[in-house]
Amino acid sequence: MSGDSTAAPRPPRTRKWWNGLFQGLQKIGRSLQLPVATLPAAGLLVSLGNLFSAYLHGPFWDRTAKVLSLGGGAILDGAFGLPLLFCIGVAIGFAKKADGSTALAAVVGFLVYHGVLAAFPVGGSVTEDRPDGVPQNPGVLGGILIGLLTAVVWQRFHRTRLVDWLGFFNGRRLVPILMAFLCTLLGVAFGLLWEPVGDGLTAFAKRLIDLGAWGAGIFGLANRLLIPIGLHQFLNTFFWFQAGKYAKPDGTVVMGDLTRFFAGDPTAGQFMSGFFPVMMFGLPAAALAIAHSARPEHRRRVGGLMFSVALTSFVTGVTEPLEFSFMFAAPLLYGAHALLTGASMAITWGLGVHAGFSFSAGLIDYVVNWHLDTRPWLIIPIGFCFAVVYYVVFRAAITLFDIPTPGREPEELERETEGQNTGP
Repeated sequence: MSGDSTAAPRPPRTRKWWNGLFQGLQKIGRSLQLPVATLPAAGLLVSLGNLFSAYLHGPFWDRTAKVLSLGGGAILDGAFGLPLLFCIGVAIGFAKKADGSTALAAVVGFLVYHGVLAAFPVGGSVTEDRPDGVPQNPGVLGGILIGLLTAVVWQRFHRTRLVDWLGFFNGRRLVPILMAFLCTLLGVAFGLLWEPVGDGLTAFAKRLIDLGAWGAGIFGLANRLLIPIGLHQFLNTFFWFQAGKYAKPDGTVVMGDLTRFFAGDPTAGQFMSGFFPVMMFGLPAAALAIAHSARPEHRRRVGGLMFSVALTSFVTGVTEPLEFSFMFAAPLLYGAHALLTGASMAITWGLGVHAGFSFSAGLIDYVVNWHLDTRPWLIIPIGFCFAVVYYVVFRAAITLFDIPTPGREPEELERETEGQNTGP
């Protein structure tokens, strides 16, 4: 007998394929955080430029406002700046042991791709005033795809050695050359195929935008539900940087809820406004409920932890440290949190609040972008209402269902943890 009958069964090939795909998507989602982290600088520049333009006048202040607005606008440019940022960020974040040559290859590929798209104008855009027409604009989706392609090509060829007489182009120097040719083909493919694909994506986004408060609520619910598996950045990237169009006074067209907001679109903010009541008020109240629900001997320790993560959520809008404290230990609470986020998005938008952020819905963005918002003062009473709801729901659920939130873990688990922390 060979003993094969006692061997552990191999996982089905379909499951292995699915796990690999899922892990790859999670890695892409994490790599999207790098370019997103650059947006506060752009948002602050644009916001200050608009603030100076609105309240300070004279040659010096007019020029200062223009400099700030143009500087931030260069990053938020949906045809070049943002796609390039996402291209570089994804290439560095997705490639293993990436270095400066990875970023260089991504830039080379993107520049070639962007240039090739100019040969494929949008249908009906060629006029006497603009004989070259308006180039196709896949936006950040094109940048993300080039970043992924760069990472794959770099990992495969950055150690390649050519024949001696081409030795100068060995390894890292070969990757930008390959990207130039590959992105020429990619630019042609996008030029030929993007218009119907883009029309389909635009129609989908328009349908959700036209739903108004319901569309905002659906987005908020889906956004929170995708966080545990790390895929919420895909949703954010599309709706914040791709969904919807707005033509600025100079004729420039910008896409995406976030970029339209900073460009002055009065209808923007649908997929951002409702996060402010949750991140500034709701989740800190949930942290207070968790602290109050801890057993007396753990209340001080848990209170200190919850205060820290609640303050982070309130000031910066970074909620993951707080959400992960109960996400897996109490999925019931996280489900309630997702539903309440959707409700906040729907209610805020339904009451005519148009607010936006460059990074996240915390106090910093709330104060800095106040002058760009519509009815931002309503966020405070809405937030207090959600704080009460969050506290009552979390406190009641934790007590009623004996949910093991921080400070309420089973005693056996606590003793095991203490034994592991004691050390040799």
